[in-house]
Amino acid sequence: MKGPNNAINKDIRFEALFNSASLGIIVVDKQGIIVLANHFANKLFAYDDSSMTGEVLEKLIPQRYHHKHVGYRDDYAHDPKARGMGIGMTLSAVKKDGNEFPVEVSLGHFKTDEEHFVIAYIADITRRKQNEEKIIHQQADLEVINEEMKKLNATLEAKVEKRTIELQHTLEALEASKEELTISLEKEKEVNDLKSRFVSMASHEFRTPLSTILSSISLLAKYSTTEDQPKRDKHIDRIKSSVKTLTDILNEFLSLGKIEEGKVEVKPDTFDLTEFINDIVNEMNVLLKPAQSLQYHHSGSPFTFSDCNLLKHVVVNLISNAIKFSPEKSIILINSKIGDDNTIVEISDQGIGIPKSDQVHLFERFFRATNVINIQGTGLGLHIVGRYVDLLKGTITYNSELEKGSTFKITFPSKMINDFE
Repeated sequence: MKGPNNAINKDIRFEALFNSASLGIIVVDKQGIIVLANHFANKLFAYDDSSMTGEVLEKLIPQRYHHKHVGYRDDYAHDPKARGMGIGMTLSAVKKDGNEFPVEVSLGHFKTDEEHFVIAYIADITRRKQNEEKIIHQQADLEVINEEMKKLNATLEAKVEKRTIELQHTLEALEASKEELTISLEKEKEVNDLKSRFVSMASHEFRTPLSTILSSISLLAKYSTTEDQPKRDKHIDRIKSSVKTLTDILNEFLSLGKIEEGKVEVKPDTFDLTEFINDIVNEMNVLLKPAQSLQYHHSGSPFTFSDCNLLKHVVVNLISNAIKFSPEKSIILINSKIGDDNTIVEISDQGIGIPKSDQVHLFERFFRATNVINIQGTGLGLHIVGRYVDLLKGTITYNSELEKGSTFKITFPSKMINDFE
C-alpha cells in the first residue's frame, strides 16, 4: 500500500502545484498543439478552464509573427535547449479577445516513451513595461545597475536549473539500480545539504543588500529636482555597493562550482611578486576602515613562478578578511620572501582572532567562526583559498589568538615543477 499511496499523493501534489502556480504554464507537443494548460494560463489568455487545450500555439501569438514562429518552433523541437526568464527578448502574446500584451517566457522540455514535449512558463509583464516607460529617463548608472541585476538573476536561474537536473539524475539512478542505492543516497544527502546551506546563507546574506536596493530605488523616485542630485547620488552609491556585495557572493559560489567540477585551469608564469602585491595593496586601500593601514615588506628576488590570477584571489581574500575583522586605527602587515625553492606570502592583522575550538574547521565549506556571526560573509572564502593554494602546489598555515589577531602564511614553489609542465 505504500507505493500506490505515495503515487497518488505525488499526483495530488503535482496537480496542486501545477494549478496553483502564479504564472502561466503550457505544455505543447512537437506539432505545436497545446496539450495541457494550468488555471493561471487560461485566465491569463482569457480562456475558460481547459478551453485552451487542443489549440495551436500560434493562436496565442500575434498574427504578424506566425510565419516566423512556426519555423522557430520546428527548430526548437529539433534541437531543444532550456531558456530562462529575462534573456532580453521582446515578446508579445494575444488574448482570446485579440488584445495584445507583453510577456516573458521560459522554455523547458521533456520526453516520454512516445513523444517530445515543450514546457512554456509565461509571465504577464504589462505592469513592468509600464513602469519601465515611466523611469526611462533615469540616469545611465541606474540602467547599468539594472543590467547587472538581470545578469545576476539569469546566472542564479541557470545555477538552480543545473542543480535541479542533477537532483533528477540522482533520483533516476536510484530507481534504475538497487546496487547503487547506498552511493546515490549519500550523494543526494550531500547535494541536499549544500542546497539547504545555500538557501539558509542566501536568505540571510541577500536580505540586507536587496532591501537596500529596493529602498533606495523607492526613494530615488521622490527626488525629482536638480537640488536633489546629491541625494540621488547617495542612493545610487548605495545601490552600487549592494550590487557589488551580491556579485561577490555569487562569484564565490561560481568559483566553488568550478573547483568542484574540476574546471579551474592553472596557468603559471614568471612575474614580479613585489609589483603584483603593490597593485593589490593599491586596490584594497579603498576598503580600509578609518585610520587602518596596509604595510608591505619584501626580501629576496622579486621574481617568482605561479598562476598570478589564482594567487591574486588568495591574497585579496586574506587581506579583505584582515580588514573586515580588524578594528579602526590598526596595521595590517604583508610580508613576502622569495628563496631558491619557495615563495612565502604572509598576512598579519590585529583583529578579533579565531577561537581555538573553531580553528580545526577553518577551511570547511560554509564554516564561520562563532565570533563573526554578526559580520557579513558566506563561509566560503577560506575554503576557496585553501583549494586554490592546493592547485598552486602550495600550503597555507595560520596562527591566531583570540582578540590579538591572526597570521596566514602561504608557501608555494618559486620555479617550475613537473606538475605544472
